[in-house]
Amino acid sequence: MTFRLFKEDVRKLVKQALSDSGYSAVDFDVSEPPQKEFGDLSCNVGFLLAKQAKKPPQKIAAELADAIRSHIKGTYILSAEHAGGHVNFKADYSRLSPATLDQAFKNPDSYGYPDSGQGSHIIIEHTSVNPNKALHVGHMRNVIIGDTLYRIMKATNHRTTVLNYVDDSGLQVADIVVGFKFVGFPLEPTKGQKFDHYCGDEVYVKINERYEKDPQLAEKRKLVLKEIEEGKSEIAHFAADITRRVMNEQLKTCWRMKARYDLLNFESHIVVSKLWSKAFELLKKNGIAHLEVEGKNNGCWVIEAKDEEDKVLVRSDGTATYIAKDIPYAAWKLGLVDDPFSYLEFVEQWDGSMLYATTLGGKSESKKFNGGERVITLIDSRQARLQRIISQVLSKIGADGREYFHLGYEAVTLSSDTAKAFGIDIGDRQFMHMSGRKGVYVNADYVLDTLHAKALEEVKTRNPGFTEEQLNATAEEIAISAIRYNMIKQDLDKIITFDVKESLSLEGDTGPYLQYAYARSQRILEKSGQTLDRDAPLQMLTHEAEIALIKEISKLDLVVEEAGNSLSPKSLARYGYTLATAFNLFFEKVPVLKGEPDVKAARLVLVWAFGVALKNTLRILGITALERM
Repeated sequence: MTFRLFKEDVRKLVKQALSDSGYSAVDFDVSEPPQKEFGDLSCNVGFLLAKQAKKPPQKIAAELADAIRSHIKGTYILSAEHAGGHVNFKADYSRLSPATLDQAFKNPDSYGYPDSGQGSHIIIEHTSVNPNKALHVGHMRNVIIGDTLYRIMKATNHRTTVLNYVDDSGLQVADIVVGFKFVGFPLEPTKGQKFDHYCGDEVYVKINERYEKDPQLAEKRKLVLKEIEEGKSEIAHFAADITRRVMNEQLKTCWRMKARYDLLNFESHIVVSKLWSKAFELLKKNGIAHLEVEGKNNGCWVIEAKDEEDKVLVRSDGTATYIAKDIPYAAWKLGLVDDPFSYLEFVEQWDGSMLYATTLGGKSESKKFNGGERVITLIDSRQARLQRIISQVLSKIGADGREYFHLGYEAVTLSSDTAKAFGIDIGDRQFMHMSGRKGVYVNADYVLDTLHAKALEEVKTRNPGFTEEQLNATAEEIAISAIRYNMIKQDLDKIITFDVKESLSLEGDTGPYLQYAYARSQRILEKSGQTLDRDAPLQMLTHEAEIALIKEISKLDLVVEEAGNSLSPKSLARYGYTLATAFNLFFEKVPVLKGEPDVKAARLVLVWAFGVALKNTLRILGITALERM
């Protein structure tokens, strides 16, 4: 965490040098240079002042470097040199190393977790899979990114609420109800089959095939949908029971991936609560929605979308569109409308926390889940236009300083090898896109089971003394690590191709690689047979590999803070990989368990501190740091 102090010293002395040298204050950048020979930090101030000072950038940088050098005593700065228009700084590791490792000793469980959030309220909505089918590998990206964002925000001291929206009154639920009620699909799946797999893989896919051949069946769908929306008939109650059964199975999959939630928001409750009518009045009052009296939208209530085609809110027949449900829900999340819901305990989750659900009557828990200062909605990029319109609407009805933010991501495809491993023939194609309606997808549970089975083979080979329980527990953690890291490390705006074999590798940019680095560090400490010496002479850690590792350890809080500010889980995954790589290079270059007693003691402290930093990084990534694997 002390790299922050070093960076603050640099900024402070640059500002002082500007003042002492008679230059105007400028908004300069302090960042790590692209090449390590330039130092640990670099400032571009010379280039910024060249025009107004009418001097060459290198001359300004030289003047400032001279002024800074006279003040570095007592700071974390070892040297300040100019190169072109930059002032480059080296850290004083004789001070930085002991300070960094001392902080790890003081707060090992929270080392690297900054207080940048200061308790502000963040709401994150993720998962929100239609309750008619199992999660597939594409949904896994949403769950994992959303849960990692929650963990980042929690680590940066935000009060974080996680929502999961349940579309229990949509067409997909109507489809499986039609299958059960009018086509005669058995209500129970074959023995050993999860109910969500059965509904999605068989009932949903086959009923959509039947619609194409039987138009009268499609009419049944409209009838069922109407009864579900009204919420009073036997069909509606049946649909609610089916929805809950599917959702319970979906939650088991999400919990297996180490995700957790605070609240389930049921769409049917939003509809019945009249939340939409209240939001609709706000839209009309603020002149955002208006009634069209001519053209293709004649008789419809529409929103004028900035630089885009108008969006229909209410059709001419009085039925509300998809966005008409999303706007009031988004307004509720920001606290722009009164909260009409009551809340009930739904189920205790894998981590011991309670998951609540909305309700519109009966006994209620005194809870508040809305009113976020910042709302993050994680939905794939195909919904970008819709989310942009919602954001524009909210800004016009009194969002004030509150922010509604859509975090989009691209699809997940399967590599040809992985598709074949799951029994899907994709011909000569390199990857496969998925479609739930057509039944062309791989369930998340199957992916996790496959990863578990392959990891189990490796764990058995490496740990012949493990019990069956230890083998399976370790294999499960490796499987979770493989899928979570694979989804987190990618750019959100890129379509990714998932490959089972690649994700499980103990070499390269994978979750198991990070777990293996941690396990190796713990084995070194165990093998040493020594108690850590907090008074070890840490200033003796001067080897290039030692310095490189200390530098990475000292940056954790800055990386976590930036991941929260930029909503970029990838940056934390990249840091974890860099940290693990720095440790493995250190282990190769430095004889940790040999040498003079003082040096050995200091190196063991460094190994321990690395374990602290990596374990805390893995915790935010939702990955378990394994002692053995």
